[in-house]
Amino acid sequence: MLVPTWGAVVGLVLLGGLALLALVGTATGSWIRHNAAVRKTSYSMMITYAKLGNPKECLLIHCAVISSRQQQRRRQTWTASSPRPVIWGTHTLQLSCGNGTSTTCRRAGAASPSPSIVEPPSSSVPPPPSCPGYFRHIDSDLSPWREAGGITREAVERGRDLADFRLVVLGGRAYTSRRSGGPAGPLPRPRPGPGLFLNCGDMPVVRAADFAANPSAAAPLFRYCKDNATLDVLFPDWSFWGWPEVNIHPWAPFLDEAARENRRVPWTERQPYAYWKGNPDVSATRADLLRCNATGAVDWNARLFRQDWAAAERNGFPGSDPARQCAYRYKVYVEGRAWSVSEKYILACDSPVLLVDTSNRDFFSRGLVAGRHYWPVDAARKCPAIKLAVDWGNAHPAGTARMGAEGSGFAREELAMDNVYDYMLHVLTEYARLLCYKPTVPEKAVELCPESLTCPAGGRAREFMMDSKERYVADNESCTLPPPFTADEIEEMTLRDDDVRSEIRELEKQSS
Repeated sequence: MLVPTWGAVVGLVLLGGLALLALVGTATGSWIRHNAAVRKTSYSMMITYAKLGNPKECLLIHCAVISSRQQQRRRQTWTASSPRPVIWGTHTLQLSCGNGTSTTCRRAGAASPSPSIVEPPSSSVPPPPSCPGYFRHIDSDLSPWREAGGITREAVERGRDLADFRLVVLGGRAYTSRRSGGPAGPLPRPRPGPGLFLNCGDMPVVRAADFAANPSAAAPLFRYCKDNATLDVLFPDWSFWGWPEVNIHPWAPFLDEAARENRRVPWTERQPYAYWKGNPDVSATRADLLRCNATGAVDWNARLFRQDWAAAERNGFPGSDPARQCAYRYKVYVEGRAWSVSEKYILACDSPVLLVDTSNRDFFSRGLVAGRHYWPVDAARKCPAIKLAVDWGNAHPAGTARMGAEGSGFAREELAMDNVYDYMLHVLTEYARLLCYKPTVPEKAVELCPESLTCPAGGRAREFMMDSKERYVADNESCTLPPPFTADEIEEMTLRDDDVRSEIRELEKQSS
């Protein structure tokens, strides 16, 4: 078993007016179950600056933008005749570990400098692009509190016993406190109160039914997934910065590796079956999926494999790299205990995703469209549904390959790290605007900075931190948050999804 420690903790991200800030996550638990209620290490490496202030004492944070760029990219050279962007903060991230394991933040004891504008942008600079459509769900996530006029301290405090850590950003610095004695222990209760709470487990916990009379009384608890019966506020999970315990690389370098594999084995040359590899012991629906493996009596067109993470660790993780699992024409996605981090890796393969129906959604999967990005699979009839999808897809290769390309295009573009960071920025900024009190640093809180996270780390954990580190400030603004969905748009999306499923049911009738 892999057992991460609380000391391995870390990393999420924090927020801003132009961009965003970094970090905090937490790790613990009994490990190797891919989707067990364990807390995995996460980290995001950035330098940030922030300001507080609001006449209503609601929290408004403006941070230096450290937006993700491919690591080989260098800053553009600006000439006197070219439009110059707004530049915030410093130009490069400098990391100094002193004796090699220092946890001291270099700014300790000194006031954080405010962001400074080098030169305002020219009016000829084009406006930033609109954010991907899934950003529109930020409004619905926060609607219980927006409709009530804001988030009260009392509502936030209700999340204390549900959370793994709390996070406060003040004066350009991020502070956290976590449960004492691990996830089973209580969070410290000193006053003053928190900025936000985050739960790192798999299962959503803020049940809407418990607050039917007054939804704004629910805790605005940040977490990684939710369903239609819960009010949790969605946030990107740790795995975008890598999962060192199981040797899964950060998202940006993974995308590069997956693109190389996709070019190496074109879709038409892949094995004409549906593929899945994972831990079936974390949920009944995964265990049930294994019934669809080929037997001497029937072939459901599925090739399904059990992932033994403990054995993989002992042997150096052979065959466990998701970028090397793109050799089949179809990839199956099935949830774990709730959502699974595997979905984005499966999407990136240029193979159509056969997505087993689930009520759980993470922040980006709400932007996936049935019939365009994936083929929906009835969870109650997995085996015949998978067989139908593969048979139909092999008989219609052009349209099927296009669906695979749409899914991987979503992974590369809609889910590029720029957009992951911008999502963090926008959800945290919108949350901050709703706060009706001013958080302050809790007693015994720990300051978070690149040094305190990176310097004590070693092995793959430190390697992945450095691989996902941001090296340059961005030279552009974050994407523009699109408006909330209208009632007509929601109805249209529902009808479109129903139409796709109706077409599949008709295909099933024709094939029976």
